[in-house]
Amino acid sequence: MDETLARAADRGNEVDETPARAGDRGNEADEVPAAAGDRGSEVDETLARAAWSRLVEPGDTVAGALVHTLGAREALDWVRWAAAPGRAEAAVETLVAREDESLAPLRRRLRSALARWEPRLAGLEPGREIDHVHRLGGRFLRPGAPGWPLGLDDLGAAAPLGLWQRGVPDLGSLLTRSVALVGARASTAYGERVAVELAEGLAARGVCVVSGGAYGIDAAAHRGALAGGGVTVALLAGGVDRAYPAGNAELLERLLDGGGAVLSEVPPGGVPSRSRFLMRNRLIAAVSRATVVVEAAWRSGALSTAHHAASLLRPLGAVPGPVTSVASAGCHRLLREGAAVCVTDAAEVLELVGPLGAPPDERPEEARPHDGLDWVADRLLDALSLRSAATVDTLARRAGLSPADVRGALGTLELAGLAELRATGWRRTNPVT
Repeated sequence: MDETLARAADRGNEVDETPARAGDRGNEADEVPAAAGDRGSEVDETLARAAWSRLVEPGDTVAGALVHTLGAREALDWVRWAAAPGRAEAAVETLVAREDESLAPLRRRLRSALARWEPRLAGLEPGREIDHVHRLGGRFLRPGAPGWPLGLDDLGAAAPLGLWQRGVPDLGSLLTRSVALVGARASTAYGERVAVELAEGLAARGVCVVSGGAYGIDAAAHRGALAGGGVTVALLAGGVDRAYPAGNAELLERLLDGGGAVLSEVPPGGVPSRSRFLMRNRLIAAVSRATVVVEAAWRSGALSTAHHAASLLRPLGAVPGPVTSVASAGCHRLLREGAAVCVTDAAEVLELVGPLGAPPDERPEEARPHDGLDWVADRLLDALSLRSAATVDTLARRAGLSPADVRGALGTLELAGLAELRATGWRRTNPVT
């Protein structure tokens, strides 16, 4: 066990220990322990949060509320003390009373949380894990520290208690101009091509591309960002010291070499699981300024990222696919339900995000014959035929104009090369598109 936490454990796990403040009230057996600093604990906030990342599973809102109320260090000491056999119920009741009922809604959930946290208490070694990440050129980042992605705070009690990071240290600045591109692992050639083109276009405009490092759309998004000369960030469901899937190990190293970052709330050595993948998706949505689902089937996990983005009020886009493709059924569902905006290129993604990037590219439009005409000439042009000529009176009836207006507009159209006078009347010279 890590030395600093071991000393805390020696004091915090003794079943018969009297908490520091118990003497003030007659050494009541169920008194809540004082803050770790009052008991001489050497576990600082960073070490405590690193320990919490090992102690709980991602997205544990009970842990989030407890740490928010007590602070990571005191919350960890309280858990060590309260997890002793036979102490949990009284410890929870005393804690709730001490905190002026701010934790009252969690009373029952705290008791069950202690039961699931207790088996991992003995294996906490945050100092050793932080040293391990340092040797890989990484670090452990806690909320409030320089570089912390502020978007994660929008998750409330479900926010990560810390992030394990490899890569660029100024993570916060990097993610202020970011867009998440997500989609299915079982992607099609169409989906991968679109993902590469979107990522390449965004990277060329200085936007950081965020994705999950998996096969399929995720990998295509990372490759596209690198091809566009930009940076990209991968949020993993396992530890940052183990590439998953292993087939993307080289891609993740290229990502790091290109100035990007690999992040996880799971400590080093953590193994990805289905629940961790799903909880990881909330981080992708939270750190990014917008999310685009490139290709997703009806029950794709990428849709959970979309739902998190929508709940966080982040802009959400979806790329349409062939109507016959089941691989795009999830995207079509988002579009049909009005949850997402249809996007087809990088310019439309930037338009979706708004002030994040430069104004969208001006789309070249083919000039049309009636461009620049006033409403009278435009209406008369519609009434002229390419095949047969017509008199002024006929054109007046056809267009709903007066003969005088027709004569004036015919002169304008003739000068523009759009009408000509024949022996039997006037006809149009160029088709209107």
